[in-house]
Amino acid sequence: MTILTNARIVLDDEVIHGHVVMEDGIINAIGEGAAAGEDCEGDYVVPGLVELHTDHLEGHISPRPRVRWNTTAAIQAHDAQIAASGITTVLDALRVGLDADSSLTSEDSRQIADVIAAAQDEGRLRVDHRFHLRCEVSDEYALGGFALFDDMPRVALVSLMDHTPGQRQFRSLDAYRAYFQTKSGMSDPEFERFQAERRERAAIWSDSNRRELAIRAKARGVIIASHDDATEAHVAEAVRDGVTLAEFPTTIDAAVASRAAGMKILMGGPNLVRGGSHSGNISVGELADIDALDILSSDYVPFSMLQAAFVLGEREGWTLPRAIATVTKNPAAAVNLTDRGRIAVDYRADLVRVRCHNDGDIPVVRAVYRAGARVA
Repeated sequence: MTILTNARIVLDDEVIHGHVVMEDGIINAIGEGAAAGEDCEGDYVVPGLVELHTDHLEGHISPRPRVRWNTTAAIQAHDAQIAASGITTVLDALRVGLDADSSLTSEDSRQIADVIAAAQDEGRLRVDHRFHLRCEVSDEYALGGFALFDDMPRVALVSLMDHTPGQRQFRSLDAYRAYFQTKSGMSDPEFERFQAERRERAAIWSDSNRRELAIRAKARGVIIASHDDATEAHVAEAVRDGVTLAEFPTTIDAAVASRAAGMKILMGGPNLVRGGSHSGNISVGELADIDALDILSSDYVPFSMLQAAFVLGEREGWTLPRAIATVTKNPAAAVNLTDRGRIAVDYRADLVRVRCHNDGDIPVVRAVYRAGARVA
């Protein structure tokens, strides 16, 4: 049994000064006032963070162009940083269908998934790892890549993505050029041929792949997300496909339509921390202002989840319980993980001790518990 005491405990609707009792991997009791146990020195205790969208693992697998790191070592490094950021459940993003900015194939993704599953079973990892399939619908091999995961029970989320230039995230070809041509080093003629080929490919494959992937995901009972919706037509397409989670809508119109359709809206922590989108799309702050924000993900900076939750309180005026729910309770509910994401009796003892005593402070993760065991 472990007791955390002298803590500011963030519950669903309030913050209390008291203690939390963990026993046999679950929360056994919560109370106000002192108790014998680990003195948290007035720090916050929040639920373990639940991460639905991060491609952070890829940077460990391929840390430099044409460099592949040992997969198990890369996963352990990724896992350690995830845990130290207060994340106790992570959906690792794995590519299905080849996007233009990655050398990782669907076969690579399946191999990575197998190594993660083995590492989890061997007790190598600190946090609970599940899988998020990033399905590039414009790729002709997307369906074959998806089929590689038919026997993988850890798949919890499927995202329908289309990074074709001229729409969604890259509505502006100038923005796409600035992003991709600089990254790839293509000459102007090479880039023009490349982006024309991508648009031709999308015209052939995107709609049919999107429909079929949605059918297959629903047949498996896996939650479906749409990605980078920009128009009401995109949202209507998502409704048709049974989407319940809108990832990174790029415009106010798409966000409002997603909310009206009953979808949960996920945005990136880095966008909120930085004060805007790196690609010129809608800011998280704007969506927070119109009550069109439910979930924050770390996207490409693991620590940004926790930092962004505190920013919601400091910059946007949200209560701390409401802000913390965007990285705990809400993402857990969105993918049907009903045993975590809250500090409540009989829930998993996934807890994070956080020091952030003054407005504007960057929070410090001081301890992380997964199922009652300290992991960071």
